[in-house]
Amino acid sequence: MLDHVSIGVSDFARSKAFYQQALKPLDLSVVMGDGRTSDGFGDTRPFFWIGQAQGAASERVHVAFTAATRAAVDAFYAAALAAGGLDNGPPGLRPHYHPSYYGAFVHDPDGHNIEAVCHAPE
Repeated sequence: MLDHVSIGVSDFARSKAFYQQALKPLDLSVVMGDGRTSDGFGDTRPFFWIGQAQGAASERVHVAFTAATRAAVDAFYAAALAAGGLDNGPPGLRPHYHPSYYGAFVHDPDGHNIEAVCHAPE
């Protein structure tokens, strides 16, 4: 079981603004950090951290956030695109994963593949 994930970003302020907007529909916000070089997002405890990279950003990673509903996946996707994310797969069923896998994918400002997924049937 994972406790938290941390990725390096090339422009902390830009990435923080992106994640604040993109993760809001999933009820995730900054809950810890210094606000300048490192912040942790979560609901009551931080489990997703971004930090100013020393040199280049982290190698591109894939992070999937759990969404309670398909509507939350849709809202995440819209918010992430509005925040400057790039489409990497619009909201929809991905039955090749399992019959009720409903996800959406965006690239963040550093090219990380960020996903919201709902596993509930309908």
